[in-house]
Amino acid sequence: MATLQTIRSKGPLLVIVIGLALFAFIAGDAWKILQPHQGKQDVGEINGNTLSAQDYQKMVDEFSEVIKMSNGLNSLTEDQLNNIKDQVWNTYVSNELIAAEAEKLGLKVTDKELQAIIDEGTNQLLLQTPFRNPQTGTFDKDMLKKFLVDYANMNVAQMPAQYVEYYQKMADYWKFIEKTLKQATLTEKYQNLISRSLISNPVAAEDAFNGRVAQADLLLAAVPYASISDSTVKVSNDEIKALYNEKKESFKQPVETRDIRYIDVHVTPSEADRKAVLDDVTEFSNQLASTTSDYAIFVRSTGSAVSYADVPVNKNVLPADVASRLDSTSINEVFGPYYNQSDDSFNAFKIVAKVSAPDSIQFRQIQVMAESAEKTTALADSIYEAIKNGADFEKLAQKYAQTGEATWVNAQGWEGAALSNENAEFINNLIEQPVKEIKNIKAGQGNIILQIMDKKAIKNKYKVAVVKCPVEFSKETYNKAYNAFSQFVAQNTTLSELEQNAEEAGYSLIPRTNFRSDEHYVGGVKSTREALKWVFDAKVGEVSPLYECGDNNHMMVVALEGINEAGYTNINKVADMLKAEIVRNKKAEIIMNQMNGFNALSQVKAMKDAVSDSVKHVSFAAPAYISVTRASEPAISAYASKAEVNKVSTPIKGNAGVYMIQVYNKENSAETFNAKAEESRLSNMSANYASQCIYELRDKAEIVDHRYLFF
Repeated sequence: MATLQTIRSKGPLLVIVIGLALFAFIAGDAWKILQPHQGKQDVGEINGNTLSAQDYQKMVDEFSEVIKMSNGLNSLTEDQLNNIKDQVWNTYVSNELIAAEAEKLGLKVTDKELQAIIDEGTNQLLLQTPFRNPQTGTFDKDMLKKFLVDYANMNVAQMPAQYVEYYQKMADYWKFIEKTLKQATLTEKYQNLISRSLISNPVAAEDAFNGRVAQADLLLAAVPYASISDSTVKVSNDEIKALYNEKKESFKQPVETRDIRYIDVHVTPSEADRKAVLDDVTEFSNQLASTTSDYAIFVRSTGSAVSYADVPVNKNVLPADVASRLDSTSINEVFGPYYNQSDDSFNAFKIVAKVSAPDSIQFRQIQVMAESAEKTTALADSIYEAIKNGADFEKLAQKYAQTGEATWVNAQGWEGAALSNENAEFINNLIEQPVKEIKNIKAGQGNIILQIMDKKAIKNKYKVAVVKCPVEFSKETYNKAYNAFSQFVAQNTTLSELEQNAEEAGYSLIPRTNFRSDEHYVGGVKSTREALKWVFDAKVGEVSPLYECGDNNHMMVVALEGINEAGYTNINKVADMLKAEIVRNKKAEIIMNQMNGFNALSQVKAMKDAVSDSVKHVSFAAPAYISVTRASEPAISAYASKAEVNKVSTPIKGNAGVYMIQVYNKENSAETFNAKAEESRLSNMSANYASQCIYELRDKAEIVDHRYLFF
């Protein structure tokens, strides 16, 4: 049971585990019921191996529980859910690809190896778990073993329900860690195998060292490409096609995408809506002045965005606009109504109380529950009297399957949270009960024997009833916008009609190319899943129905402009980019011909539109930045590393112009060569390259993602 208290106090550490657990080496609505789409029940496929919607759902549920437990959440937002879905999918794909490669190579992780890793306790994943020694911060395998033994032997019938639930969640969490640790270890083995094939050696080490420490100071003169008008350079379709074929592999598109156009109507409050909210808050402020009790009920009745809990809180827990006005407001005085621009709201508040209260409280407790209320009361009274008469608190607690150990709690755990009256009453007992005093408290259907052991960080805190009413549009405003937009959509049923009439009707037709099915939102607007599904089922030229989306404050219509099949990007989509590169190459050729025979920087400076500059500390290891052309120029770094001092170079084709340089000084930095350290640096670089192998595997794999049909 002592283990449980330590684990519970380390809950926030699990947040760090999340990033590691998903894949240590690689970088809405509560889950909707799965809906079959045309008889298919598979969300994806990796090299012919399918993943069912049910199995994917289980993985998502598993990880969402870890997230919720780590953050003390009861539910997740739409954005959080989408993030979890993507992380689970990407982790699954990566693990499947690594596992397939490992099987070919005979790589595996045995149970004995896994146990050895746990016994050693130095793996980063283990170091982030709650099973850590509080003094050293290191992973404590004995703490883990004790928890697992306690879990295996716990008597569910004699333990409080919340203890049983927490033990079960922690057991599931450890299973998740074990599974992830095994997958991560297999990945590490595979990557180590690759990195070891990239051998560092003394020659490469010395070359890399020289490329970093050898530096050159130089003068330069250049003619920027911008000095020649693009219109004077002719480019043929054959030239574009030739360059496309040369660079074709860089235009590979792994998944099918869509080109769409859409209209997003964001409904906003009218002036009449604003006045109505102000009138309401004015009335609420008058009522707040006369309210003397049941503040939680009153605040709830106003629809305030800030709930009231009858516990004192730190000033910084309150909204910033309220906190900044507290010092100029007296107890029981109502401040407001006033407008707050940052969250577009009208507000009023009343300071109910100002007290001194601790931020940290150490307490111990015994929860008492019997077959009936009478027996519960009698048992609690007997335990209370026994302790008052000198009985050992911890031994009594253990008699009732509890630890009785003292636990520290922090006010951050409840301040700003929505609390029931029962929870607020218990917290106020923690705050107000004197240190060392023992109380017998009625709590729901049971009792709690509570003793406060210590209090720290006493601060001024407030009970504040806040009426914060965001300015929202009325039903009439929404209906007016909906009727106008629905009429427009009904009258414009083709893409060409949308293009012709959108602007005149006051709407913007927004283009979006290469839209992917795993983006979750159309146009970045929440709750557009139905629109997304439509996009990937529609035919080119079709216009969607009107979708109501966002937080019930958006309306959208989508038109499908084009389908981009997986494979190589159509040449027409990259023609402008290719043309720009050809134009740049032709300009370079023109300028270099003009510089033919030059042997002095002064000759370049005499050319029309020429620029000049000096650059210091240029090394081979980093591209030189040329301020006069505002460009990074790796070619200049390469030339400077080999150039003779005071000798003028031949023309150098760069990214932003053609240059000639003259190195006037060469020297090495103060760093001394250490062969072993340099080889180690190269080995680390090789390990980094190996960690990117998953991207190569993904590029060659046949991956199908149909999650958008189900989730």
